[in-house]
Amino acid sequence: MRLDRFLYHHSPHGRRAIRPILAAGRVRVEGAIEKDSQCEIGDFTQVELDGVLLRADTPVYIMLNKPAGYLSATTDLQHPTVMELIDEPQTLHIAGRLDRATTGLLILTNDGKWSRQLTDPPHHKRDGVPKVYLVETAEPITQETHAHFTQGIYFAYEDLTTRPAELEILTPRQARLTLYEGRYHQIKRMFHAVGNRVTALHRLSVGKIQLDPELKPGQYRTLSEAEVRSISPVND
Repeated sequence: MRLDRFLYHHSPHGRRAIRPILAAGRVRVEGAIEKDSQCEIGDFTQVELDGVLLRADTPVYIMLNKPAGYLSATTDLQHPTVMELIDEPQTLHIAGRLDRATTGLLILTNDGKWSRQLTDPPHHKRDGVPKVYLVETAEPITQETHAHFTQGIYFAYEDLTTRPAELEILTPRQARLTLYEGRYHQIKRMFHAVGNRVTALHRLSVGKIQLDPELKPGQYRTLSEAEVRSISPVND
């Protein structure tokens, strides 16, 4: 297998990102920096990206009930990371990060091709993978908020309007929100745009994968075969 194809299959990066990553000298093959995308990778070749070994023979798929206070990152000098909660021999990456204060469903895997279905679905799909959150706010959630979310919220910095979101008001300050995209601090920014503030955020599901109610904060389990299959693979 060529190095560019290997990186595509074994990292969360898309095809367009591979060449810049190689050009920047971020990839090592058998300990030496390798920039040639055509370099052949064998079954036992050691490939590192940013110092992390990518070779993974067995696919691993995990759901974690992320507690508050943990970063969705591999390492950090100031805060604990979700990787400190996982005891797995394989090198995993995070498929769809959560803010440090946000809790709930977090998925980790070593299958880059599969994880891209969660974070960057194919362009031929009209909607992205639905992600459902339980949101608590500082002020009452109005019906006007429901209408604004259905129409989409304009973000001036990116000069774009969010995709229509589904908002189900449960109590005056609590709602179930379904998004079909995942932009930077999107939920907090959407509520800020309508004059409200998020005080708590908990992810309930991603696609058909729902957070296991038996998992206490900080606990994890392997996804079932049905849960893994619920995320359609990409054709090469």
